[in-house]
Amino acid sequence: MNDVALRPRGDAPAADEPGAIAELVQELIASRQNISPRRLIEPGPDAVQLERIFTAAAAAPDHGEITPWRFVIVPAEARARLAEVFALALIDRDPNATPEQIGEAHRKAYRAPLLMLAIARLGAADPDIPAVERLLSLGCAVQNMLLAAHAMGFGCGLTSGRAMASPRMCELFALTEGETPVCCINIGTATTHRPGRVRPAPASFVSSL
Repeated sequence: MNDVALRPRGDAPAADEPGAIAELVQELIASRQNISPRRLIEPGPDAVQLERIFTAAAAAPDHGEITPWRFVIVPAEARARLAEVFALALIDRDPNATPEQIGEAHRKAYRAPLLMLAIARLGAADPDIPAVERLLSLGCAVQNMLLAAHAMGFGCGLTSGRAMASPRMCELFALTEGETPVCCINIGTATTHRPGRVRPAPASFVSSL
């Protein structure tokens, strides 16, 4: 599935090999890349793999242990409803959208084998954890999921866009007060991989007080 030379599943380094574990983790993180849903095909994760992906999300930092996020899977039989929301959200924003643009918005719901919506819970909470910390927790949960899926050999991509702000999205996913749709997570088998992008050097974003 993946052209990255990761260690095969079931062949993880032993617990007494901290150097090997660190090297594997660094390799996994460095080799992960965002894959467009256009380049994701079947198969996607099976039930056991999906459970492992969500278990990785549960390991995210969570100040106050309030689980300030949730995920909603969009199965095949519900894709048409999401496609309609994507198309209508575009028309709401731009009544002059062309049939081609509307069709493109519609098709976005059908690309990846596994599609889910990541939702941040930013309303009132007990204890009252700042919204920025809750968003950080969601980000960590999503990254854990992407890395877990990548380790299994799948391609992953995050997509968002202005449809996230549409009341139609809130209605479709039955969002409650204080919940915000953040992005879609797309997982499947990558048909192609792009050359790895140049990462910023640590010196460009690290300083000392």
